[in-house]
Amino acid sequence: MNDLAYQFDIEHNISVEDYLSGEKTSQIKYEYVDGQVYAMAGAKLNHNRIVRNATSLLWSLLRSTPCEPLGSDMLLQTSSCKYRYPDVMVVCDDDTSEDDYIRKNPLIIIEVLSKSTRKKDKGEKRQEYLALPSLQEYVLIEQDYAEIEVQRRADNWQSSYYFLGDSVNFASVDITLSVEAIYQRVDNQDMQDFLRQKEKIKQETHPLKYNDPLDQE
Repeated sequence: MNDLAYQFDIEHNISVEDYLSGEKTSQIKYEYVDGQVYAMAGAKLNHNRIVRNATSLLWSLLRSTPCEPLGSDMLLQTSSCKYRYPDVMVVCDDDTSEDDYIRKNPLIIIEVLSKSTRKKDKGEKRQEYLALPSLQEYVLIEQDYAEIEVQRRADNWQSSYYFLGDSVNFASVDITLSVEAIYQRVDNQDMQDFLRQKEKIKQETHPLKYNDPLDQE
């Protein structure tokens, strides 16, 4: 099924088979929920930077393990009639999917929040993700300010929050990432203030390095 067929059928139920067939050739990504398809919107620069940072940091630490991070082009089946595109998910070699376009058993799911996606990521998607038996950690990352929310199965899905200067432990894969690294090159007020404060502390700690060399003559 091509993009035009999706648009034509938008008011009608689409079978899972037609949806999956169409996704393999569609130029636009669609999520599938109970027979209906929903086009995926584009993302801002900060969103893309966070996804890039999280994916590359995870890969650098997981590359010698059976697990790996996958980006938002990989489809996740959350039930027999629901398919999603998480921003990032960590899966392992023992995933039960036999389709190279789909994964079923993520350990970690990461979503980067925006005004348009926050309600869904914290609502219906969260319910779907937390119902997956394999999932151990669900991560929500703000892009307009520096805050990371992590819900862990081991903590009965209670939320823990992390900010600049903190580190986040992903116990399911035994790695730790700093919040600063996850927000590397992200341009928001929290990062601007944090970097200014770091520079100020550096200058106060090593003042001679920042003095004008002519002043030393």
